Amino acid sequence: MVIIFFILVWPFLYFLGKNSSKNFSALVRLRRMLALLSSGAAGISYKVKTDEPVDWSRNYIICANHTSNLDITALMKVCKSDFSFMGKDELLHNPVTGFFFRTIDIPVNRSSKISAYKAFKRAEVYLNEGKSIAIFPEGGISDEYPPKLQTFKNGVFKLAVDLNIPILPVVIEDAWKIHWDDGAKYDTKPGRVNVHVLKPVEVSELNLTADELHDLVYKLYKVNWII
Repeated sequence: MVIIFFILVWPFLYFLGKNSSKNFSALVRLRRMLALLSSGAAGISYKVKTDEPVDWSRNYIICANHTSNLDITALMKVCKSDFSFMGKDELLHNPVTGFFFRTIDIPVNRSSKISAYKAFKRAEVYLNEGKSIAIFPEGGISDEYPPKLQTFKNGVFKLAVDLNIPILPVVIEDAWKIHWDDGAKYDTKPGRVNVHVLKPVEVSELNLTADELHDLVYKLYKVNWII
């Protein structure tokens, strides 16, 4: 479904991608439409509940747990403003994700300190421009099934502290039951993905170190995501 819809909108993506900085908002909206149409055609829907209404006039560092490729679409369903994904550079090799990681998203090679530095500097630019950044702080999907919450990487929390950007924790509760990882091992079935958006963590009010912020956010996931 993703490939079919990607081909259908490719002429528009190609045109907008020629000047991705100018057309950033249009690319975000078109990607959201592509993702939701693809999921809908496959019989997959998303239900989002929030602890409190999210003020999308602000920007956030959006953190989510990661057990499924559907998590990407789940965050597109959640986010109502301009945002960029930060993710592993292997996604550059996929024809669909590769287009967006060459235009509006931020690829990072976690084994390279130079790549990680450049990625976080680009994220800093986006955040200072008022855009949000979406990241899976676990760094990838675990090989363990059923999935368990993995250790969070610390870089994103340092970025939040340095720039005083609030963290928006998003708990994706059951995408793995429909489509675990890339769906290759346990196949895929229609269903509904439940998404829980927690109250923003107001970094500017807490005066925490990056390590303390990491621990606080990690505890929120331990409490709110239970298999």
